[in-house]
Amino acid sequence: MITIEELKKVEIKIGRILSAQRIENTDKLIKLEVDLGDEKRQIVSGIAEFYKPEELEGKQIPIFSNLEPKTFKGVESHGMILAVSVDSKPVLLHPAEDVPAGSIVI
Repeated sequence: MITIEELKKVEIKIGRILSAQRIENTDKLIKLEVDLGDEKRQIVSGIAEFYKPEELEGKQIPIFSNLEPKTFKGVESHGMILAVSVDSKPVLLHPAEDVPAGSIVI
């Protein structure tokens, strides 16, 4: 269990995927360029087994935007996507309607 104060530290924003590409020599990693309204971020995600890059471009997704950067296979990631696991497959979440990039999830 976490406190409401701890929860308030988490920042989730809606980003629009501008581009996506597989990371060479990996089976699972994909590099996303995400528009967060006032900035663009590079995010690495382990969804390449389930999604083709061209399927992702243009989609809006929630991301954890205030995580410390982490490097995967030499590629720095500045956030983490939010998805649901269904039968061990990640299913991406999307707003019910188009919203401005950078909108804060409440």
